Formats: sequence, C-alpha cells, structure tokens
Amino acid sequence: MSDPTDPESLPPPLGEGRGGGTRRIQSQPRVEGRGPPSRPSPRGGRSKVKAALDAWFAARGWKPFKFQREVWKAVAQGRSGLLHATTGAGKTYAVWLGALLAHAQAARPRKEGARPAPAPPLTVLWLTPMRALAADTLRALQQPLEALGAGVQPWSAGARSGDTSSAERSAQNTRLPTVLVTTPESLSLLLARADAGEVLGTVKMVVVDEWHELLGNKRGVQVQLALARLRRWNAGLAVWGMSATLGNLHEAMHALLGHGDGVLVQGQVPKKLVIDSLLPGRAERFPWGGHLGLTMLPQVLEEIAAGSTTLVFTNTRSQSEIWYQAMLEARPEWAGTIALHHGSLDREVREWVELGLTSGELKAVVCTSSLDLGVDFLPVERVLQIGSPKGVARLLQRAGRSGHAPGRPSRITLVPTHSIEMVEGAAARAAIAEGHIEARHSPDQPLDVLVQHLVTVALGGGFVPDDLYEEVRGTAAYAGLTRAHWAWCLDFVAQGGASLAAYPDYRRVVPDAQGVWRVPDARLARRHRMNIGTIVSDASMAVQYLGGAKIGSVEEGFVARMKPGDCFLFGGRLLELVRIHDMTAWVRRASGQRPAVPRWNGGRMPLSNTLADAVVQQLALADQGLWESPELRCVRPLLELQQQWSALPTPRTLLAETLKTREGWHLFLYPFAGRHVHLGLASLLAWRVAQHEARTFSIAVNDYGFELLSASEVDWPARLPEVLGMPAGDAAQAHEALLHEVLASLNAGELAQRRFREIARVSGLIFQGYPGEKRSSRQLQASSSLFWEVFRKYDPDNALLAQAERELLSQELEIGRLAASLARMGTQQLVLRALERPTPFSFPLMVELFREKLSNENVADRIARMVEQLEKAAGGVVTAGGAERVRGSLAFGQEGAARPPAPRRERRRRP
Repeated sequence: MSDPTDPESLPPPLGEGRGGGTRRIQSQPRVEGRGPPSRPSPRGGRSKVKAALDAWFAARGWKPFKFQREVWKAVAQGRSGLLHATTGAGKTYAVWLGALLAHAQAARPRKEGARPAPAPPLTVLWLTPMRALAADTLRALQQPLEALGAGVQPWSAGARSGDTSSAERSAQNTRLPTVLVTTPESLSLLLARADAGEVLGTVKMVVVDEWHELLGNKRGVQVQLALARLRRWNAGLAVWGMSATLGNLHEAMHALLGHGDGVLVQGQVPKKLVIDSLLPGRAERFPWGGHLGLTMLPQVLEEIAAGSTTLVFTNTRSQSEIWYQAMLEARPEWAGTIALHHGSLDREVREWVELGLTSGELKAVVCTSSLDLGVDFLPVERVLQIGSPKGVARLLQRAGRSGHAPGRPSRITLVPTHSIEMVEGAAARAAIAEGHIEARHSPDQPLDVLVQHLVTVALGGGFVPDDLYEEVRGTAAYAGLTRAHWAWCLDFVAQGGASLAAYPDYRRVVPDAQGVWRVPDARLARRHRMNIGTIVSDASMAVQYLGGAKIGSVEEGFVARMKPGDCFLFGGRLLELVRIHDMTAWVRRASGQRPAVPRWNGGRMPLSNTLADAVVQQLALADQGLWESPELRCVRPLLELQQQWSALPTPRTLLAETLKTREGWHLFLYPFAGRHVHLGLASLLAWRVAQHEARTFSIAVNDYGFELLSASEVDWPARLPEVLGMPAGDAAQAHEALLHEVLASLNAGELAQRRFREIARVSGLIFQGYPGEKRSSRQLQASSSLFWEVFRKYDPDNALLAQAERELLSQELEIGRLAASLARMGTQQLVLRALERPTPFSFPLMVELFREKLSNENVADRIARMVEQLEKAAGGVVTAGGAERVRGSLAFGQEGAARPPAPRRERRRRP
C-alpha cells in the first residue's frame, strides 16, 4: 500500500483481470460558502499508519484493488464521493482504510508511569440501514484497528442503535468512541442532544453503507438532513456512500452529497456470478399464483444436501415460516443444523442464527430481507430464491450473500412458484448481462420528515429560521422548498397549524428572546425523542412463552382474530394461544393441529420496470421461436399454447383478450407494469368506460396484467382504443388531467387517509407511547382519523393532506410509471383476441377473483375442475393433482398480505 496523498507513489496496476474501476469527477464549481475539505493528519502519523496497514494487508496475502487505491487517494484529499462495486469486492476496507490513512495520528510520547492518552474524539460516523448489521460492521472495522500498533494513537470503536445496552449507552453519553457505527434513527437522536454541536462537531467523515437501501425512502431523507446539520459544524466534512446495486449513480451521489462535486468510483472486480433456475419436471400450462406450492421441496432439499451452507430466501415472513416447517418435516434429522431468520424474531434468536452462519455450523437458513444486507457469511456458497425476486437489484443483492469475498463465485438459483416465473429467471440473467439495474430516486420534499427534523434541531441547541432554511435547501430532497412551505412548517411546529393552535401539546417549538427556536417543555422534548424516526409499521404484539422466553412479535391484527386455544406457526414452532394481556400473546407449545400462519403487511412487492421489460423481451424471443435458455425451453408448452389460443405480448404489441363466461364479460390486458400500476390502470379504464354508461366492474391484478369483469356486455373492440392512452393536451396538461382521472377512479379519500396515518406518526401529531406503553393499531387509527377529519373541515389547505395525496399517487399507484405505461400503450399495436376459453395468461387472473369470492375449499374445487377441462381442450394430461393438492398450494399465492391477495374493486360509474 502506498501513500494515498501522493499520486506518483501509488502502486502500479495489479495486472490484467486483477482490479479496475473508473473515477468520474464532476466539473461543477464548488458551491459558494462550502468550506475546504478536512485535511488529513500530519505526514509522520500517516507513514506509521500506512506501514501498519501494509503489514496487515500482507499478512493476509492481499493486494489492494485499483478502486480501493482511488478511494484512499480521494479520502486523503478530503473529497467526498460514492463507491459502487460488487458485493464482496472490498468496499468496506476501501473506505475504512482510507479514513484511517487520512485521520489516524502517531501516538504522542508519554512519560513513564503516565496514564495512556484518551482515544481521539468522535471522528468517523458509519451509518448502516439496519441495526442488525451494526455488530457485524463493528467487528469488520475493529480488525485493522487492532493492527495499528503502539506507534499510532489508538482509536476506540463502538455501535449505537436500538440494540445497544443501557450500560454501553450510558458510557457513550459521557464520551463517544472515535468511530461510531449507528443507524439514521440513532444519529437523529444524537442530533437532539442539547450538546449536539459539541459532541458531533469533531466528526470529519461520514460513511453511509448500503446507500441504495436508504436513497428511495424517507430514511434517506432523514440522512440528508442529518448530513446538512453536520456540515454546519464542519464545513469540510467528507461524506462517502457505498452501494452495489444502483442504476442511477450520478443522481444517487448528488442526493447523498447535496451537490455534484464528488468523486464517483466504480470498482470493476472480476467476479463470477451464476444465475440459474431449479426447474420442475414439467411446467403446468394453466398456473395460478403460488400453484407450485411445495412441489419443488424435494429438489430444494437435494440442492441443500449437496452443498455446504445455503441461504434460502423467501419474499415474505409467512413463506419463510411455511418453508422452514416443511423442510424440518421432510428432514427431521436436520433439526439444529437448519434455522429460520426474519425481522419479527427476537434479537437473540437472530443473533444465534447469524453466529451459526458465520461459524459454518448451519447447513441452511430460511430467511427474508433480514439477511439481504451487509453481513458477511463467508461459509455461504449458494443462495436459493423461492419465487420471483421482483427486481434485478434485489437478485444481485441476494446473490452477493454467497461467495462473499473477492475472487469467490456467487451463485443464486431461482426456485419458481409459478410457471411464468421461469421466464423471469431468464429475463433477470439477460438484464444483468446487459447492465440493467433499477434506479432509485429520493422522495421530494416530504414535509412530515422536515417538521420532525425541526423539532430535533430545536432540541439540539436550537435554530434561527433563516439559517436553517438555507441549510435544509442544501439537500437534494428540499432543494426546491419554497418560503411558503417553510413558513407552514414553522407554524406547524409552533402551534400545530391553524386548527390546533388552542392545544398546548402542539406548541412544540417557540423562539426565545434572542430569536433562537427551542423546545420549551421537557415533557414534549422527552416525547419527541421517544418517537424519532420514519419507520412506520402496524402495531405489533410480542409473542412469549408462559413463564419463559420471548420468541418475537407478530402484527396485532393477526392475533386479534384468534381466540385462546387456536394454534399458529411462528419461529418454526407450532404454538397455542393461551391469552392476550398487555400487548403480549402468551403461548405454549402445541402439536397435532393444523396451524394458521401469521400474515405481515408489506409483503406484496411489485415487479420492477427493469425486470418487467426484460420479461417482455424474453416473450418476444419465444414469439420468434427462439428457445435458447433452459427456462424458456421448460415453459415452452405453456407459451406455445398461449400463442395457439391467443398471442404473446411483445415490446411492439399490447395484448388484450375478451371472454364470455357464466360470471360475465371479461377483459384481460397485459401491460407488464407491475401490480401497483395495474391496479391504477384497471380502475382508470373502468372509470373511463363508465363515463359512457353505468357499469359495475370487478378488478383483479397481478404483475403481468389485469382483468375487468362486468355483469353486462361491453363492446371492447370499440371501447378499448378510446380509453387507452394519455389525456389530450401538452405534457403538463395531460399529466394534470391524468391525476384527476386516477383520483376520481379510485376511492382516493380512503386510500389517502391510510397514507395520512403514517404521515401523522412521522410528523409528531400522534404519540405512539413510551417504552412498555404501546398503543394498539385501533387507537392510532382513531387518532389519525380524527386529525384527518379536523384538517379537512377546518384546515383544508394543511400541507400534510396534500402530501398524503402525493404519496398515494407516487408510491402506491406509482403515477409516473402509470403515465409512462399509458404513453407506451398508446404507441403499441393493439392485438385483441376473442377467446373461447381461458388462456395460460388469463387463467391466473381469473383465480385471483375466485379467491375473493369463494372459500379456499370452493376455490380449490373450482380450480381443479377448470384445469381438468382446459387440459382436455388442449389435448394434454391433467396434472393438477385434484382439489386437495390445489387447496394445499393456495397459501403460496397470498404473498404475505393481510388482505385478500388480489386487489379487487367494484365500481359503479355514471356519466
């Protein structure tokens, strides 16, 4: 390793195929008023640090990659930037060793018998998106610290998150370590300390790990605001982000830094990535959501048995419970060598699993996104993904959990739960080969996060409004913040806005005699600190053995529907509910009964645009008779039958199908835009049709298309071309008209009110309670509903109402993607097919409607009967296995939703 401050002393490239990377430095001038970069420590100290780290690298037989040297050089120059490199390539050491080289100092000589000098004050903040990663990250950072030796002033290291013990937290309150690993929420709590400026003013560098995980949500906005505050105390603050799965790198860097004057380093490290699929012996031609159920279990068990350590990812916690239990029942001798890991399990359980993975003692772990990020499990050689990953970035992230080290191959195997998901496997591999990864965008001006930040800053020493306004506008999220919106935010924290001015609890921040805005009430200050953060979830209820240990937590709504004696599957155990008391479900072990499986909200991820486009490209290959991939060859019977009875969607064509059954008149449309967009499109088209004559429509959606079912006949050949496409006018007018149409076509008031519940919690309108004083979902909903009604009646211009509507459009309905889909559909050739019977593509949508109207038993009978009839019509062999097998698979199409699996709306529209 060479001196990173001297470009001439950088070691030469390490040889063909050994490293690589490009650095792009934006040419924009520095923003006026931005201070000079933090200067590195004296050269004598750097030489000792470099020598120690050189020896540490050499002892492991490592050589630095080119991108690591580029980061070291940029950090030594005090620059900020974004490092984008594959998982397991060495990003952590690229940034962390750069920080040590730049800021560690030589130890000062001390007299014999004198006490050792204290460690330097807080110098590096390391932000991680998950508190579960803090301990693992801290271990990784401590290894090179231990190698620095006596000649370098020793750095202390620690972590601070919701999992930190009270004793350690108390010690940190006296003196923070030199490097602190923490979360966005814990950083905001530090900003709320009265001495925040003094404690955090020594920070020279902030590292944001897994920036892609934060960028697209309010937690990322929280980070942007915190960084702006830190820059106020140290104008030369260096900020570095790290990611492996971003498609819009320059925009991501701008959102992190607040400007474009940064260093973009892309590490190209040769790493073999294997993406394959575990294919069934025969692809059923008439699938439904989750129809494969556990039929793939024997093949999954064979793959696990043949390897060393495997991660088995599912998309939902419910599915992880089902698969873990099924694996144990099939291989009881594996008890103790396979485990379950998801976010609702108790922290001690999760840590035991993580330790078993690290040591190589576990053969397999069934997990969810709780193991997506950061944690290094070197023994893991293989990843199995149950069902569609829904996106290219998520697939890459999970693949990187295997072979997590430079030079080791990563392998992920897709296990389809639906025949058409096999096409997604080939599509994902093609998208990655072409370098197509989803972009993530920062939310635009979420005012609930801003008002929370105002109270935080008021607690952390106070603020002068004009100064803080300029500080906030320095972030990407609030660059366009107007003075009017700023004034509204100030009024909201001062008195709760016009409608709450009479209530003292909403006078949270007021100016003192010097014009500095502070929190005058200690009770309100304590309340705010207890509720800092933007993570909003439904109220959960602890699950605990009678007289024993806590197992984890489930959503309150699931337990509320149970009565004592009912059994459910949780943490891989069959449990019997004994009683509910103080927001705790007290349970005992049970056996012999058929259990329910908890459902958690948030499991219904839509297919990403990038992956959806790649799927349509694969269908175009099939349309041309090109069956090049194993997945396409396996699913060929289904696709050929779809061609024979109808057609295949392609990038140039929009497929629509019509069918008359005893239920009514069906329209099936296949935009391949994801279930969120399809819900908006289906409601919009139904509303447009109903402007001509009164209609009642039932709606079903999946990731590939949607269904409109009407009890009366609709002339779709005439109507469909009229209702497709964007409204008339220029771009701005068309977009505005589309917003009005979408809101009119849905129960927008109810949907926006649901969004408002989250906004009310983040903005501090609703107090969620002190520790041990949890409030139920019903209480929180009642509180938010009251505010919703008060604002609509007495304060209709309240900015939080408008934000609820914007978030509904942008997040739940993905209005940007919906508009793009409409525009694309307007340019495609409409292929309208009148069907004699359901096709392989339309059958899954029909099943979605059956699920809502019928019980599981009746649905199973209906599906089995229809599959038998359709296979006979296709000249094939019936393989559905009868109603019993269908019934057993129905749970696998629910995708963890607490509500029915397919959004369904009945709309009556009159002109």
